[in-house]
Amino acid sequence: MAKPKENPNYKVIAENRRARYDYAIEDDIECGIILEGSEVKSLRQGGANIAESYATVDNGELWLVNSYIAPYEQAKTFTHEEKRRRKLLVSRKEMARLWSETQRKGMTLVPLVLYFNHRGLAKLKIGIAKGKQNHDKRETEAKRDWNRQKQRLLKDHG
Repeated sequence: MAKPKENPNYKVIAENRRARYDYAIEDDIECGIILEGSEVKSLRQGGANIAESYATVDNGELWLVNSYIAPYEQAKTFTHEEKRRRKLLVSRKEMARLWSETQRKGMTLVPLVLYFNHRGLAKLKIGIAKGKQNHDKRETEAKRDWNRQKQRLLKDHG
């Protein structure tokens, strides 16, 4: 059986690795992101950071706040603001669901991955998350360590 060809357009640009450590992610959705030309070029070079960013619902619109996209060197006159608020695109139904979820106690919208999909469009996966307490983080870490240890034991004695 032939392996499916890997799509050259699909590319992960930035990943928020701490999100799964700091938050318990209940659900995630893919949404589009409105970008300027120089931002897209900069993303193609891989210059982005979504680690300290978050998403918020304002006046019935979804926004990505505090995300960093590096300036594009070749665009001297038509450059972009590095940490501006960027509008995210979701359906009305999804928007209503996100708004109702964030009104619940302790729920927030956390960006997980910024990537180009198979069609070459920039997409952002955001998670509906609840912040973890320190004891929850320790519990998660202990569980992960135990699973690692278990796999090691099975591999050695299997």
